[in-house]
Order: sequence, then C-alpha cells, then structure tokens
Amino acid sequence: MADYLRLPEGLAPPADDGGASHLAGMAMPSLVLPASDGGAVDLSTLKGRVVLYVYPATGKPGAKLPEGWDAFPGARGCTPQSCSFRDHHAELQALGVASVYGISAQPVADQAEAAERLHLPFPLLSDEAGALRQALDLPWFNLGGTLYLKRMALIVEDGRIAKVFYPVFPPDRSAADVVAFLSAGR
Repeated sequence: MADYLRLPEGLAPPADDGGASHLAGMAMPSLVLPASDGGAVDLSTLKGRVVLYVYPATGKPGAKLPEGWDAFPGARGCTPQSCSFRDHHAELQALGVASVYGISAQPVADQAEAAERLHLPFPLLSDEAGALRQALDLPWFNLGGTLYLKRMALIVEDGRIAKVFYPVFPPDRSAADVVAFLSAGR
C-alpha cells in the first residue's frame, strides 16, 4: 500500500518543458469552479494576493495509484504538496495572501474527501470539465487514458498571474518556495 504522505526515493524531477512560460501576466478567466467545501469560486473575481497550486491528483488510502504513476516525472507528490500549503497557511496569510486554493482535474467529491482527511484550511477546486486548463492552456499529461494537470504554483495579484512556479520539485517544498519568494519582498 502506498504512503501518500511521503515521497519515495529516486523520483525523477520533471523537466521544464516551457508549458507554463506564457502564464505570467495573464488575467484569470471568468470561470466558476466547484469547491471541496460545497461552494464555488469565480476565478475572475479573486481580490488581493491569492495562491493557486495545481496538482495532478491526490492519492486516496485503499486505492491503487495509476499504472506508471511513480515513473512519470512530476506525477507523485500531490498529498505532500497539499500538506505543505496546509502547514504554511498561517505564514502565507501573514505575508498578505488573502486565499489559497488547490486545483486539480479530480471530481469535487474526491477533493472534498482529501480536504477533510488532510485537514486543509482552504478549499480544493475541481477543473474536472477542463475549462481552466483550456482557458489558460495549462500543461497536462495523459496517463492510462486519464488527463492530469501538471504541477505548478501561481501567485495571482488582483486577478492577474504575477508569478509562476513551474516545474515544482520536490512537491513537498512547493509552499516553502512560495513563502521564500514572498518573504524576499517580490
């Protein structure tokens, strides 16, 4: 059984394929995504400084990982990435972050389970329909016939993407990298 809280040894880091190079400066699209807390978020109305982290899919205890998951660079580590944002949430707020959201293409029911199990103090948003992926031309990969978003973190300032972290590796350091960037006054 996989331990989703820890990263296995020897994971290959993802390469920077340029798939996110166009995102900085883009306005968030007028899209409403369902949230794990039962609400919904219109991305075009985000005010202030917001952190969005994008991940392929959180693992679920008792469920097998897709075939080839650990071998695909950048796939493994969604739960540690989410936990890193949970653990740094108060620090991010102290640095002026109004909201944090995790985003994947998973169904909102799976995200609600993960948010509750991991005790996340912020909602996860579902792009199951692919509207955000298409609107921003987000990088993705196909594994076993399922489409997954590639891992990244975005700092959005008043509705515009101000900073892109891509690729993200290791994923459990994602929030610390965002904190370091914001702490440096950027």
